[in-house]
Amino acid sequence: MEQSLIDLYRAIEDSSAAMLAAASREDWGGVMHHEGTCAVLIEQLRSSAQGHRLAPQLRKEKARIMRRILDNDAQIRILAEPWLASLDPLLQGRPQFVH
Repeated sequence: MEQSLIDLYRAIEDSSAAMLAAASREDWGGVMHHEGTCAVLIEQLRSSAQGHRLAPQLRKEKARIMRRILDNDAQIRILAEPWLASLDPLLQGRPQFVH
C-alpha cells in the first residue's frame, strides 16, 4: 500500500509540473486539463490514504513532493495573474490589515 500511496503523490507532482509547463506556454486549456487530472488523483489519494501511514523515508519524499507542488502552484499563479507580482513591492514591510 505504501508504494501505491507514494506513486499517487508522484503522479500529482508530475501533473503539477505539466500544469506549470502549460502555463509557461500560455496554454490555459492544458492547465485546466492537468488541473482536472490533479483533482482526480487527489481524490484517489484521499480514499487510499485513510488509515495508512508512510514509512519515514517515504514521508521525506512526500514532503519534498509537497514543496514542489506548492512551488509549482505559486509559479502558475504568477503566470496566470502577473499583476499579483507587482503588488509584492507595495506589500513588503507594511503591516497587513483585514477589515
